[in-house]
Amino acid sequence: MAFHAGLAAEGGIARDYAHRGFAPVSRRWRGQAGEIDLIVRNGDGFIFVEVKQSRAFEDAAHSLGRAQMRRIYACAEEFLSTQPQGALTEARFDVALVNGQGAFQIIENAFGHG
Repeated sequence: MAFHAGLAAEGGIARDYAHRGFAPVSRRWRGQAGEIDLIVRNGDGFIFVEVKQSRAFEDAAHSLGRAQMRRIYACAEEFLSTQPQGALTEARFDVALVNGQGAFQIIENAFGHG
């Protein structure tokens, strides 16, 4: 059940980014370091989106720890290595929080500059 709820949450977030004009690149992109929930194009760069779902926004936000952020950075590095500009490609890390009712909040540049 949680797996399907996660897929639905990711789909809703992907649709929101597409509606706002960001071209989808990949959902559930998997590399050696792990998985990134959603990657969208932002001009010449990319936005890496981690989707966290829980009963409440606060619970979803607290479920993202430093170890997971490091893994997401490593995955993004791996993805960017496939791009013409490599690590020089502009990138942003967003977190999409989804509550139990399906409402969502997107925190842009949630990881800051790491």
